[in-house]
Amino acid sequence: MPKSSNVKAFLVVAILLSTLTGCSTLPAGDDAAQRIVGAWFVQMPEAPFPYHMLLFNADGTMLQSNPDAGDPHTSDSNGMGVWVVEGNHIVGKFVEVTADRTTRAFASRGEIAFEIDVTGDAITGAGSARFYDVNGTLNGNPVAFTLSGVRVQPR
Repeated sequence: MPKSSNVKAFLVVAILLSTLTGCSTLPAGDDAAQRIVGAWFVQMPEAPFPYHMLLFNADGTMLQSNPDAGDPHTSDSNGMGVWVVEGNHIVGKFVEVTADRTTRAFASRGEIAFEIDVTGDAITGAGSARFYDVNGTLNGNPVAFTLSGVRVQPR
């Protein structure tokens, strides 16, 4: 390949890479959004199993996971949801589906809403969990909860 072709190829790659690095979905200067992105080990004492993992993605989506065996009566899916910045807080909701362990039938759809504050590598917050039957009717009253967690670090 002639030298000028190598230079052109290099320039094309450099332009593409610089364009991609500017494609963040986070609003410019949105410190709260930049601080929440990552993986978190979280405690929710009021939950049937108090230890959870939360993953916040830069595109405003999030995942929640905890051991399936944490609740002896129902099995729950991973939670999948969304989050936004409101002021200095992170506000969001994730949804999980639960099944009865004995009958393996649909038990509920859980919608877990939360508000989180981020301080360095720690989060604190509160929220409420609502559970709906297969027809979308609310089962019982909302359950309030608190949460606290620490960022998962590479070292």
